[in-house]
Order: sequence, then C-alpha cells, then structure tokens
Amino acid sequence: MDSRVVSWAEFGRLVEGLVSKIKASNHTYDLVIGIARGGIPAALEIANRLNLKIDFVNIKSYLNDHTKQKPQILSTLSEKVEDRKILIVDDIIDSGDTMETIIGWLNQQKPVSIETTALFVKPWSKFTPTYTVGTVKEWIIFPWEDDEFTESN
Repeated sequence: MDSRVVSWAEFGRLVEGLVSKIKASNHTYDLVIGIARGGIPAALEIANRLNLKIDFVNIKSYLNDHTKQKPQILSTLSEKVEDRKILIVDDIIDSGDTMETIIGWLNQQKPVSIETTALFVKPWSKFTPTYTVGTVKEWIIFPWEDDEFTESN
C-alpha cells in the first residue's frame, strides 16, 4: 500500500481546515474527547483553538505489527459526559469501528449530543464523521508517528 507522510506544517493546515468547518457549522460543544494515540495532537489543537475543555480515551485498534483488531477501550475519562455536547477527535477513520465503539460507550453516559471529526477518512469506512478535511486511500504517516516507520522498527 502506498503511504503519505504528513509534516507538522501540513498537520497545522489540516487542523485549521477542521476548525474552520467546525466554526462555520455554528455548532457548540462543551468537551473535546481525543482518541489516543493518534487523535491527541489534533484534539489538543482543536480544543485550544475553540477554547474548550479536553479529555482523552485510549482505544486500541491495532496490534504492534499494524494489524487491525476489534477496538477495545483501555481507559476512561476524567470529565463528566452526561448533559454535555461532545466532539470526538481522531486522526483518521479507517473502518469506522473505533468511532462506533466510542460513540456506543459514550451514549451510555447520556450526553446531549455527540459529533465527530477526523483529519482523514478512508473511502471504505462505514462511518462518516461530522467534519473531515479529506478522503485518502494511502497509509498516512503523521509527524508523531515518523519514528515508528523507520527501517529499524
């Protein structure tokens, strides 16, 4: 599979594109939830630019050899979700399983609403986020992952 390396500068432009779409929607949120690990950098930037509280949830979808597994929630939130408007952030949506898993889990905690955003979505995903900047087929290597894909690893 082809790969694409996203630099920190491009990452900044992608996040700005997402923030512009979120602002243009006129929707408001009480809490940004970043999906660890890949969604953390985007969630931090989005929460900062929108002046929102942030929390994180750790969901493991890939094994160390980059093969997919059924998503498992490995940690819980410190912020209350009940009666709040939630924006979930991830770096990329592949199959959509991770987003479906976290939405199901969060809905049990009775938020007012849940919307989603990801920098990219794969064309074969069964899940469409509320906000995204693009669809990509290739394997994306984000700047925080660069050392994971060197020849020594």
